[in-house]
Amino acid sequence: MPLSRRQFVTQTLAACAVGVSARASEPVIVFAAASLTEVLQTLAANLTTAAPIRFSFAASSTLARQIEQGAPAQLFISADDAWMDYLVERRHVDAASRRVLAGNRLVVVRHASAAPPQGVLETVPALRNALAPATGSNAPDRVATGDPAHVPAGRYAQAALTRLGLWDDVSRRLVRADNVRSALLFVERGEAAAGIVYATDAPTARGVQVMARFPRASHPPIRYPAALVNGASAAAHEFLLALSSPAAQALWRAAGFEAAQ
Repeated sequence: MPLSRRQFVTQTLAACAVGVSARASEPVIVFAAASLTEVLQTLAANLTTAAPIRFSFAASSTLARQIEQGAPAQLFISADDAWMDYLVERRHVDAASRRVLAGNRLVVVRHASAAPPQGVLETVPALRNALAPATGSNAPDRVATGDPAHVPAGRYAQAALTRLGLWDDVSRRLVRADNVRSALLFVERGEAAAGIVYATDAPTARGVQVMARFPRASHPPIRYPAALVNGASAAAHEFLLALSSPAAQALWRAAGFEAAQ
């Protein structure tokens, strides 16, 4: 039986409404550096978002290459500028949407069984002592960090160690992890004497303590740039804006991150 004009319009509008609702409920897929795991989950839980947020955490290098190969990410948050530049140069992200969300510090951690320091210092002697092999014949002498060949934490670590004259010693003992959280796990399990990680990573591990901190001037600023992947939804854009809002900045600081530089 033919539909009346009114019935046709009503059903058409209803169908459109269902389509819009379905699109609005589709999750925003965010590819983010492993060191952002806890803070981004906290932000997503506390910020008002237009759609559910789903995260994929890994090394920035791994995520950037996945995006390059067509992975369905809508938002990329890197642990350094280099991997964001990589995607901008290849036109996989919207350069105009790029913004820096937060900063961080680089520290040396050891297992809690190590003698605690008198204070968390930024001097070369304090760093050399923190990076020294563990005592005992069966103790590991290795230092874990992200692989300097492609992991941002490792790149920052190599730059700092080189600048401070410590690279020749540490490089021979380096455990090159696939991301900074994997490096932290080596220390937590006692498989490395020390680890070079971000300051915000240390509290996420059990039985690990910060022994020393690298001077800011010893390495490039640690920055977390974010940008929309080409074809991202309006909901992804709204979430990116929310991540740099005043409410979000308070949550970044509460998690130990620093203001963007």
